[in-house]
Amino acid sequence: MIGYILIVVILLPQSLAHPGFFTSIGQMTDLIHTEKDLVTSLKDYIKAEEDKLEQIKKWAEKLDRLTSTATKDPEGFVGHPVNAFKLMKRLNTEWSELENLVLKDMSDGFISNLTIQRQYFPNDEDQVGAAKALLRLQDTYNLDTDTISKGNLPGVKHKSFLTVEDCFELGKVAYTEADYYHTELWMEQALRQLDEGEVSAIDKVSVLDYLSYAVYQQGDLDKALLLTKKLLELDPEHQRANGNLKYFEYIMAKEKDDNKSASDDQSDQKTTPKKKGVAVDYLPERQKYEMLCRGEGIKMTPRRQKKLFCRYHDGNRNPKFILAPAKQEDEWDKPRIIRFHDIISDAEIEIVKDLAKPRLSRATVHDPETGKLTTAQYRVSKSAWLSGYENPVVSRINMRIQDLTGLDVSTAEELQVANYGVGGQYEPHFDFARMSDVSAGGATVFPEVGASVWPKKGTAVFWYNLFASGEGDYSTRHAACPVLVGNKWVSNKWLHERGQEFRRPCTLSELE
Repeated sequence: MIGYILIVVILLPQSLAHPGFFTSIGQMTDLIHTEKDLVTSLKDYIKAEEDKLEQIKKWAEKLDRLTSTATKDPEGFVGHPVNAFKLMKRLNTEWSELENLVLKDMSDGFISNLTIQRQYFPNDEDQVGAAKALLRLQDTYNLDTDTISKGNLPGVKHKSFLTVEDCFELGKVAYTEADYYHTELWMEQALRQLDEGEVSAIDKVSVLDYLSYAVYQQGDLDKALLLTKKLLELDPEHQRANGNLKYFEYIMAKEKDDNKSASDDQSDQKTTPKKKGVAVDYLPERQKYEMLCRGEGIKMTPRRQKKLFCRYHDGNRNPKFILAPAKQEDEWDKPRIIRFHDIISDAEIEIVKDLAKPRLSRATVHDPETGKLTTAQYRVSKSAWLSGYENPVVSRINMRIQDLTGLDVSTAEELQVANYGVGGQYEPHFDFARMSDVSAGGATVFPEVGASVWPKKGTAVFWYNLFASGEGDYSTRHAACPVLVGNKWVSNKWLHERGQEFRRPCTLSELE
């Protein structure tokens, strides 16, 4: 694969919700309409129940007045033939009708609608994925739990808060993944909100149970013991906490004896506590990757910056660009990364999106062991492939890429359209052997060189990931940062080395 062009297409800002298993933004917006429909159906059901109760209430009030009068002089009341007839009629017919009304199930319509819509509901895997996306955003953008819980995120239009139950659920998801670092953070947040007086079905005992064990797993035995004692103050009979208390005290006593013995042998020997605060999915280059995603990357020297220019590009005297040249901007020097501005129109964007939406499926990667395509946690997006023959707009975009790059697209892959919702990402990878404004996050970063390319609607970014010699340019290792707020639609085009022999001739030097 010789080159790669990335086209930024469109942003749809929305609230912070996105599953790591990855449900695309399009599908989630459909769920919003589904939920609205269910609320309407639920309100219809409530209205039907209220009407039913109103009928029963009127019947009860009428009979209350009637029986109050009748019981004052029962013989005189039934002595009237009309009253006698109506009494027989009520008890034989009308009370049966009332019974049928009381037994009538008004929920049939609502339950039927709920049953139909349930097939489109997210499942447990989706919910866990949404929780993992929040944890991923928390790490990448250095967000504390209180900031996330209060919804204080940059660029949000629809502020949303996390309840104690929400924080507890996030902690449980992390706990299930043996991610005790995030378990501690979110259980502490749940505990803080309970201490602040938030009313919740989750009690402090449940939170402290998870929290104390998560802290212990990270090596902080003193804090684990303190939290366990706090739990037992609230529930002295808690079986697991009582067992843990004895175990923690035993371990601490044993460590004290071991340290004493060791100090007798080597008075200068020191023990090193277990390191805390590293996520379970830590990668060697993650720190650099996450810094770039936050905009904390390497800053170019003034000397290098002076070599970056904006220019009008005529595609090597291409007739299509002579009268209306493309606007070209240098994003980075080595590797050379170029951005073309105003390359795709809003109308074309909508057509591409409409073509892609019905085909969106979880993006896959090649498994090096099996050679098969598989999903991976480090690539969280949905994608679709569009052929030029399907629609004139796709064909036109393909030809525009050829005219802009000077490369032959006849051997290129089909146009890929990808949707990264909130939390969507693609961790550092090579393309050789891939933009829309977003409210926050979503950059494409190059950890090897410290470059960050931020999404901008209607632009295209291009770079070569192979040298002209055919050797891979390892400096083009790149990643798509997780989207913090909003979502990102991108269109990708991979141009192959084959077919470019006369357009980009091979050099004798491997690194040229």
